[in-house]
Amino acid sequence: MNAESTQQVQAAQVILPCAELDPTLEFFTNRLGFRIDAIYPADSPSTVVVSGYGLRVQLQRGGAGEPGSIRLLCSDPASIADGATELTAPNGTRIELVDVDPPLVVPPVEQSFIVTKHEGAEWGVGRAGMRYRDLIPGRLGGSFIASHIQIPEGGPVPDYVHFHKIRFQMIYNYKGWVRLAYENQGPEFIMSAGDCVLQPPRIRHRVLQCSDGFEVVEIGCPAEHETFAEHEMTLPTDVVDRERDFGGQRFIRHKAAEATWHPFRLDGFEYRDIGIAEATDGLAGVRVARVSGTPTAKSVQHDAEFLFLFVLEGTLTLRSEGHEDHHLEARDSVVLPAGMPYAFDDCSTGLEFLEVALPASFAMNHSSLDLSPPTQPFL
Repeated sequence: MNAESTQQVQAAQVILPCAELDPTLEFFTNRLGFRIDAIYPADSPSTVVVSGYGLRVQLQRGGAGEPGSIRLLCSDPASIADGATELTAPNGTRIELVDVDPPLVVPPVEQSFIVTKHEGAEWGVGRAGMRYRDLIPGRLGGSFIASHIQIPEGGPVPDYVHFHKIRFQMIYNYKGWVRLAYENQGPEFIMSAGDCVLQPPRIRHRVLQCSDGFEVVEIGCPAEHETFAEHEMTLPTDVVDRERDFGGQRFIRHKAAEATWHPFRLDGFEYRDIGIAEATDGLAGVRVARVSGTPTAKSVQHDAEFLFLFVLEGTLTLRSEGHEDHHLEARDSVVLPAGMPYAFDDCSTGLEFLEVALPASFAMNHSSLDLSPPTQPFL
């Protein structure tokens, strides 16, 4: 490593394994005065990066007793040590040479039929004390995550300005209200029940306050992605640029109270479009559909990369080829894999569901298969 190559080094980071993450994090932040720079995954943190006094430390759950290492974040790692990715100090300390901003890796989708019931659900505690429920166990091979998030007791939220390195992320406000601030999007605002935001890659944002019983549905791709703290920027920002491009996407704030409804592709339903298809240039489409007539319960199938439904209100029976029937009610969700015929039956008059699809313009074909039991034909 020569003087010229060392100019490529942008930052240094010490990795410290710990058997128990939470008390170690509390020691570094509360007792020693370190600040959090990054934490992931959000629903069950296993890695936290803290900094203080000119030092960055990555606290890693597990691996207690293993030798530590120092990670050098480089703009061109290959130029540091003739292409080597790791050096070893005389005392055994590993020096890892990594890209300061590596490209986002999205694992291939593993299509799967997943029904997640709210009854008897297990909740975990994630970032900023929020309660998380995993809606896609297995994460479709690591490609997608969907979380049902709750904050039972309202008030100020112990959040900080941060951003996500991600391909796609949206937040649907299911219950209650929340006060938010986003980079270049004007003053802080209230997101009410039924509202939705698209969080484009790397947009700085912060959760400020919420009501009692606050609930959201958050969907992201890939499943594991980094959350970085932003220490230099305060929100809201002075500059307002609502058309700003963030990694090929624009920020979208959908207000349910101002939405218009249109005939849905399934008979007997109507929908309101969230506006995410246009804002992501077709990457994703998000809609809320509700019963507006008499559903015909036709069998359909799709060829999408990802199709996710979350029942907001009411009930339905999901019939699918090769699987038992599933009675779905509010807070239940389902991932429908490509090529699997399915149908909605016994839809209640108050049925309403959130639908998220990648890409936005996915094919939906009607099937002639009869998925109903012999004693209870479709309407």
